[in-house]
Amino acid sequence: VQLQACGGGLVQAGGSLRLSCQASERTFSIYQMGWFRQAPGKEREFVAAIMWNVGSTYYADSVKGRFTIASDNAKNTVYLQMNSLKPEDTALYYCALARWYSGGYAEHRTYNYWGQGTQVTVSS
Repeated sequence: VQLQACGGGLVQAGGSLRLSCQASERTFSIYQMGWFRQAPGKEREFVAAIMWNVGSTYYADSVKGRFTIASDNAKNTVYLQMNSLKPEDTALYYCALARWYSGGYAEHRTYNYWGQGTQVTVSS
């Protein structure tokens, strides 16, 4: 399974970007998908997650109210709409996929597959 993430770029503070991530396989079950990010010199951190069949969503406090995660189950694609971007949102953003429950939605070990990352840079 490959995860193809795209949509990153350079944007001014206050601007918006929409990330997308598509899973290459369409014949397997998905439990949840998530977005994480990693800034230079920092650890990878949880951003948002969505439970695939239920549609429940979860967010890090730092992005709550600004970012929205959504899915298109027919396309095996997850999106991250990012509004009111701040310079501190600058990071490499990764999408991740969990095929079954194995831990909390914010934990790295929960996810079985990871995308290659897409860079988001927010200028002040």
